[in-house]
Amino acid sequence: MPIPSDVDTVQTFWRLMATNDFFAVAQVLAPGFVLEWPQSNERIRGAQNFGRMNTEYPAHGPWRFTVNRLVGGPGEAVSDVSVTDGVQSARALSFFTVENGLITRLVEFWPEPYAALANRAHLVEPIDPSK
Repeated sequence: MPIPSDVDTVQTFWRLMATNDFFAVAQVLAPGFVLEWPQSNERIRGAQNFGRMNTEYPAHGPWRFTVNRLVGGPGEAVSDVSVTDGVQSARALSFFTVENGLITRLVEFWPEPYAALANRAHLVEPIDPSK
């Protein structure tokens, strides 16, 4: 059976995440899988801890994931994903390392939105998220 492309593997990751069965995501995680969140200085090891962390995270409803962009090459892929439970919303930039069709490492950044600075208002225009 052919090994899926690394971008295909990450697409499958997000499809499985969208089921909200976070333990099912283990299908595409390598045995030594590691997730890192540099902003909060946290590391999560293994599919079991990944599934528990996502299952135990406080939510107001099922999580919905919108893949805004996904790019990749041999051994790696990067996604820009919007996440919401209907009340909370966030955006994640995720850097995947993929080996033999399985995700070995995921480094994610969850940036907080902030208001544009007034001193550059004459140079910029607001982004309409619906376009």
